[in-house]
Amino acid sequence: MTDDKIFYRSGYKYQLDRDYHIQTRIRPPTEIDTQFILLKSDGSLTVKDGYAWDGTSGLIIDTDENLRASLVHDAFYQLMRKRKLKPRKKYKDEADKLFRTMCKDDSVFSPIAQIYYEVLKKFGSPSTEPKNAKKVRQAP
Repeated sequence: MTDDKIFYRSGYKYQLDRDYHIQTRIRPPTEIDTQFILLKSDGSLTVKDGYAWDGTSGLIIDTDENLRASLVHDAFYQLMRKRKLKPRKKYKDEADKLFRTMCKDDSVFSPIAQIYYEVLKKFGSPSTEPKNAKKVRQAP
């Protein structure tokens, strides 16, 4: 059998080549396990091999110093868009703070990391909303 269409999502720049693990303060009441993200109730996050993300957003340029933070941040925002992490406001605040911390840990100049955080705090909410999930496209 041959399918006559493909279904896909566009808009990604990067794809993880192996699992990435980090301990976070974001602790859901129960474990969340999706195709590409595992978040345990103790805050242990695994972003799985094959996960695709779009790096930083807006006017922020992707660099080696902010790419790891963007991976983790995008994974958390995706869980919020999929209604896996609720209430969104609580978890968004934690994810944004973690982004700032990870940027500093990876040598982003502290005032720059703070600016990134302020931008996320002010403009990031729409990216957590389910209506803004990447749409499934088809071809032909």
